Amino acid sequence: MTRIVLVLLVLLLAASPAAAFDANQTFKSGNTVLSIEAGGGTQNNLQNQRRQTNLDLWNIGVRYSILPFDPAGPSVLRGSFEVGLEPVFQKYVGNKDAYWAGLSAQMKWHFLSLGRWVPYVEGGAGAGGTNLRALEIHSDFAFLLNVGAGISYFITDNAAIYGGYRLIHVSNGNTSRPNRGFEADVGMVGFSYFFK
Repeated sequence: MTRIVLVLLVLLLAASPAAAFDANQTFKSGNTVLSIEAGGGTQNNLQNQRRQTNLDLWNIGVRYSILPFDPAGPSVLRGSFEVGLEPVFQKYVGNKDAYWAGLSAQMKWHFLSLGRWVPYVEGGAGAGGTNLRALEIHSDFAFLLNVGAGISYFITDNAAIYGGYRLIHVSNGNTSRPNRGFEADVGMVGFSYFFK
């Protein structure tokens, strides 16, 4: 019974007034966006190292962005560019009890051809302080780089929930040794409000 109610709820959300959603107004040039997001993941071994720390992590951030241009592009690529700043706190758990905290510049391209369902691709770079002492990095300063993709669902014309995937890279940029750096796979969820 619970599954039936859940399926009906999902169908109702998907069938709700997608045609009434005006992406051109929501993503109009000059509008701003406030997003709150959190995620978690685990270190991967993209570099095929014989040994790694096997870090687990979670993070939280609050991003303030601007939409500098009106939506543009052909057909399914039609979208909107978002650029913003995000204070981020990343906590390492499991094998290490440490953190990274800093400020990240983030960019997103929102694909606007699916009504209230808005896929996106994103990337960002930040710098901050850390107390992580691991095989891959041992410093008080580190960069945090990320790329990812996901999808938003607009529950109103101005409010969206979203989820996605990010590949992150943490490195101190050779400011100290060791600086092997590491990558991690991270799942993200968030909420955005668009101010017109």
